Amino acid sequence: MHRFSIQTNSSVELIDITDRIREIIDTSGVDEGTCCIFVPHTTAAVTINENADPDVLVDIIQGLESMVPPNAGYRHREGNADAHIKASLTGASQTVLVEEGRPLLGTWQSIFFCEFDGPRRRNVWVTVRR
Repeated sequence: MHRFSIQTNSSVELIDITDRIREIIDTSGVDEGTCCIFVPHTTAAVTINENADPDVLVDIIQGLESMVPPNAGYRHREGNADAHIKASLTGASQTVLVEEGRPLLGTWQSIFFCEFDGPRRRNVWVTVRR
């Protein structure tokens, strides 16, 4: 198990963690297998999507904000119900295939940590298996 922390800077943001995942896979010595990335938070998530055009990330955030707006009369007393819903929609984990010691991602794909209730110090847990 590998763990690392991320300091987020905004209430909602997507942070590219692909290079950190590549480093973990590289140091694991696993040539072929799987890599599971898990975010142990109820208001954060992890996703895989395009990293060629930065507008895609803006569109993802705007789309989630549109589907699950803040302050929409939610019952959760803490005031961050929208963050919980966005994290549930996005998901707490992703599994990536490992081939030749590298994450098997599409040409335009990257792995993103998703912050929905920041800024905060967050954790990411990663396992790599043969």
